Amino acid sequence: MSSIPTTKPLLNHNDKDDIFFDRELSWLAFNERVLANSFDTTLPLGERLRFVSIAANNLDEFYMVRLAGLYQLRTRGFTTLPEQNISIDHLILQITERAKQLETTQREQLSALLKECTKMGVSLIEETDLSHGDIKWLKNWYETNILPLLAPTTLDPSHPFPFIQNKGKCVFFELRSATGEIIKSVILIPENIQRFVKLPSEEIRIVCIETVIKIFINIIYPHHSIKSSGIFRLLRDSEIEIDDEADDLIRQFETALRARRLGNSVSLTVSDGLSSDAVKFFSQEMRLRESQITIASGHIGITDFSKFLSFLDSSLFFTPYEARFPQRILDFKGDCFAAIRNKDIIIQHPYESFDVVLRFLQQAAADPQVLTVRQTLYRTSADSPIVKALVTAAENGKNVSALIEIKARFDEENNIQLAGRLERAGVQVAYGLANMKIHAKLSLITRLEAEQLVSYAHFGTGNYHPVTAKIYTDFSYFTCNPDLCRDAWHIFNYLTSHVKPHKFEKVIISPFFSANWLETHIDSEIKAAKAGKPAGIWIKANSLVDKNIIEKLYDASQAGVKIRLIIRGICCLRPKVKGLSDNIEVTSIIGRFLEHSRVYVFANGGEFLSDKNIVVMASADLMPRNLHRRVEAFIPLENKTVRAQVLKQVMVALLQDTSNCWELQSDGRYKKRDEAGVGFSSHTYFMQNPSLSGLGSLAVIDK
Repeated sequence: MSSIPTTKPLLNHNDKDDIFFDRELSWLAFNERVLANSFDTTLPLGERLRFVSIAANNLDEFYMVRLAGLYQLRTRGFTTLPEQNISIDHLILQITERAKQLETTQREQLSALLKECTKMGVSLIEETDLSHGDIKWLKNWYETNILPLLAPTTLDPSHPFPFIQNKGKCVFFELRSATGEIIKSVILIPENIQRFVKLPSEEIRIVCIETVIKIFINIIYPHHSIKSSGIFRLLRDSEIEIDDEADDLIRQFETALRARRLGNSVSLTVSDGLSSDAVKFFSQEMRLRESQITIASGHIGITDFSKFLSFLDSSLFFTPYEARFPQRILDFKGDCFAAIRNKDIIIQHPYESFDVVLRFLQQAAADPQVLTVRQTLYRTSADSPIVKALVTAAENGKNVSALIEIKARFDEENNIQLAGRLERAGVQVAYGLANMKIHAKLSLITRLEAEQLVSYAHFGTGNYHPVTAKIYTDFSYFTCNPDLCRDAWHIFNYLTSHVKPHKFEKVIISPFFSANWLETHIDSEIKAAKAGKPAGIWIKANSLVDKNIIEKLYDASQAGVKIRLIIRGICCLRPKVKGLSDNIEVTSIIGRFLEHSRVYVFANGGEFLSDKNIVVMASADLMPRNLHRRVEAFIPLENKTVRAQVLKQVMVALLQDTSNCWELQSDGRYKKRDEAGVGFSSHTYFMQNPSLSGLGSLAVIDK
């Protein structure tokens, strides 16, 4: 049986009367669940190591964005969080303590897994493990491939401490000269240098680049001995501030992105081989408090170990999964429009191929009957085939417009470059709305058919990104339903004209209608429960933070409404509290794939799975930003087959999952439902069973 740790409580005895969990601490609990998968011995070794790397990368972003934001508030003179009676200093203390515990666990688990890798024939070795022949080969390799790229800095009055970029790693030396003089030296490890060096031998033996630099320090500093040495890594504030009213938004973003490189230092991790004087020196030079510095034993920069995975044998990973292409579309000889005209289709990625989305747009680009193509882009790849299809469509004379969200965090630069490429091809590019991100995922194609205009829409819960589509679970819904297509047109019109829409046929959008729609439907369930009628709420989302929605759910629980929430990440709602949330169960699914789709189901006077249930898919989570500060789309699923797939296949499987499921307790602890890993896995089920909507001619009945 695996020894999977239960996460720590989010409340202490002083907080027992709180009705909300803290958002930041809840996020850390999510990352603890991600890391916990690395303890699951039923998983392949390579996948366990991958979970350590993912957790480390997540924690980096948490420091750079969330914790950095709290530091900014404190710098601006705030003592409590705006609109909350919470001390910023106290919260920073709580967060830092828990985050450092998480870092320690990451390093310890990495060390344990590297020992397992050694048993499997892949060894990460230290200087003492190197033979004379190894040293000779490394010296030649180092002088040829690494030394010309290094820029060592000896620190003295004429050579101040160098600028260290975000996520920058440096090797620091305190060296003693032949005359006894002590000097300090910093050697920045360039971003384009590989972290791991494979030695030439039958066995797979790896050396870290920082070890190589240390071994050959006398090439740079002859006649010096090492007093102390070690590696350090810096994280900087990565938020950017933008004036949405600026005349040239692109130029301002380009300026802000350059400024982000100079963000304030947030966190420094230092190897324990360095002296206390060196640590004090770093603190002064980088203007860091003691609490912002972590002295670590073990490896630093654990995110880099995603590259280490390439040395492992394929047998140490999950068996590669090949996404299915829906039979429904193959039945129509690959003609997406013909298949959609026949009946709506919903695709669940990554179990069904993202190529369906690509083919939809590529077919539109080449089809002489297509007149217009409209597309939103939040995140996509640098060499995006989606962008290529839009360029082809424009070159083929179609009217193409793209709504690009350049405010998508950490994708700003990529999106600016893609926007330029699209504009040069003749695509009409818009950059969204002031003070609001475009998070809705939709495409709208208009064709001329029998002298009439017919529209085809794609609504998604995920990004138009071919890489993440292989690991994120999301829905792609294709329809030519006139009401839904008109709603899609209204959304695009709003995004380009900036005129607030007044009415939609089916779709519910943020920031205008979604919060009220959710509260109204929760109220309806409360009314039904009080009248003794069937009442229930089933929600799948990534985060639950909005306090108004949480309080409504508490009201529903107290009225007797049975509520089951599948919240993958942050959850500020406290379940199972007597008199408050007795009827609320919260689970989190963390497994092979990243749960990313959102589904909202209301009983609407019927038992679960009845035809009366309201079923909606959405791009939005239950966070204030999604409901009030973003453009989001909630799409009712009324087509019988599409609705059955999401409700009776997807939601049922997720609610029954035991292998990947964690249950949230009233004190904020998460307990793994099945530590043995032998229970039911929704991910395995979806890989092995085709979706109802995509069955086509393979179905016994497809009506």
